[in-house]
Amino acid sequence: LSTLHLKDEKTKPDANGAVVKADDNVEKTEDEEKEDRAAQSLLNKLIRSNLVDTTNQVEVLQRDPTSPLYSVKSFEELRLKPQLLQGVYAMGFNRPSKIQENALPMMLAEPPQNLIAQSQSGTGKTAAFVLAMLSRVEPGNKYPQCLCLSPTYELALQTGKVIEQMGNFYPELKLAYAVRGNKLERGQKISEQIVIGTPGTVLDWCSKLKFIDPKKIKVFVLDEADVMIATQGHQDQSIRIQRMLPRDCQMLLFSATFEDSVWKFAQKVVPDPNIIKLKREEETLDTIKQYYVLCNNRDEKFRALCNIYGAITIAQAMIFCHTRKTAAWLAAELSREGHQVALLSGEMMVEQRAAVIERFREGKEKVLVTTNVCARGIDVEQVSVVINFDLPVDKDGNPDNETYLHRIGRTGRFGKRGLAINMVDSKHSMNILNRIQEHFNKKINKLDTDDLDEIEKINN
Repeated sequence: LSTLHLKDEKTKPDANGAVVKADDNVEKTEDEEKEDRAAQSLLNKLIRSNLVDTTNQVEVLQRDPTSPLYSVKSFEELRLKPQLLQGVYAMGFNRPSKIQENALPMMLAEPPQNLIAQSQSGTGKTAAFVLAMLSRVEPGNKYPQCLCLSPTYELALQTGKVIEQMGNFYPELKLAYAVRGNKLERGQKISEQIVIGTPGTVLDWCSKLKFIDPKKIKVFVLDEADVMIATQGHQDQSIRIQRMLPRDCQMLLFSATFEDSVWKFAQKVVPDPNIIKLKREEETLDTIKQYYVLCNNRDEKFRALCNIYGAITIAQAMIFCHTRKTAAWLAAELSREGHQVALLSGEMMVEQRAAVIERFREGKEKVLVTTNVCARGIDVEQVSVVINFDLPVDKDGNPDNETYLHRIGRTGRFGKRGLAINMVDSKHSMNILNRIQEHFNKKINKLDTDDLDEIEKINN
């Protein structure tokens, strides 16, 4: 499957979530938070080597509750074109993932049905909607028939890669990227059957420049709707594009989260949908031993950290700090003490972050020092200890319980026992810890020497 020539685009760091020039002591602006979401989404795609085996239950709400609900256990059951089935297997998919089992029969049904689906990163949703697009294309018609919107240039490229891989045995299918920097001659019509791009450029191509005839689009995919909505202008542009499409165009919307804003948006864009939601997985703290260490200031916390580190054998550890400044200071101090340390920080390009995570995963560094923004979705099997150098608080200074759960959930994964140690350096942080204990109804004990011996036994 060949692609329209794409000029090497110099992306502006502030437009793609890769670089955020914010002072650590200043609260992040809303836009920077949103960029982080796009960057996080991209990072998850870059570091996923395989599908996540989620235990989440899938809840299916049908548009027509009387019609039989199909789910498939094999790709053969979908009666795909042979060249697409070949593409699916070549990508290493042996059987459909949970989201694919339920979503694919709906997406490929005749007549086409609309779908709103919730699915977190790594569950195979991109492959699912790509398969739906490729199945609907009439290769003999040389004009755009499927349109996919992504929130950023980089995320569009990632989806484009999946389209190219899956369409590898289907050379008649062509793909065009509607992204800034991809300049076409005015008045030119596009012959590629699939267009993937960002909302602003796609809107220009459909309305102002008329490269695409929106009335001929058969499938419209809105990917990463939660990130999309969070980005200034994207919501409005997406709705304007949707309004140009024919009535019988199939609408597919995917999002990792479904806050009210996403629902409201989804209902504007997707009429009469089938809905697939993930029932929330309860993360458990049962396999994680939690402790706290009392200190008076940052330097004391550092000394206590070195003592703990010296007393127990650690496979790998993640240390969380509140600000980039603290993270950079701590990483430098630990390196000076002779530890192999990796630093993951928000001002790094997403590709750099992915490289750091890869090195940590391979065990080249034993300690990963990071801030919240970089912590989501990092699963490293060898992490046996999580240390909260700073306790997680929200912008109002209240305990951030969800982040606490998310952080310490980096250990004790895959059924193993884990250890979480919280550094407390003031009355205020002790108060935060007490409120976290109350919230989870789980006692966090003070760490003493006997505990360290006990932990050492568990680790060995």
